[in-house]
Amino acid sequence: MVDSNNSHRVKIIKTIPHQNDEYSATEIPADGHQAHPLKVYFVVWGWLFILSACSYAIDFMGVQGYLRWTLILFFMLVKAGLIVAIFMHIIWERLSLTYAILLPPMAVLVFVAIMAIESNYTVLTRFIFFDGG
Repeated sequence: MVDSNNSHRVKIIKTIPHQNDEYSATEIPADGHQAHPLKVYFVVWGWLFILSACSYAIDFMGVQGYLRWTLILFFMLVKAGLIVAIFMHIIWERLSLTYAILLPPMAVLVFVAIMAIESNYTVLTRFIFFDGG
């Protein structure tokens, strides 16, 4: 639909994934570049600041052991997800492109986990073999 006031701009209504109740009206200029509202970027920046503060608070409070590493990795993954989704514009891409970008690193993580499990078996087998028992 062409806006009558600015004929060189085209208005497109597009749903944002996971927010079916809200619609985001974004304008695409004639040169074809889509502009997203700045509020989205400021909100994500705020969440990144809060998540970073929580990550630093874990070190400051002296949490140790598996809980510390679990929380740090959780905050790291949430921050990485926000950066990839919003600042790299993955949330506004087609699902096929999203899969093409996100599935290979996930597959690598699965294979690394499988290799870590297999390495424990290999180490135990070597201990038994070289120990003579």
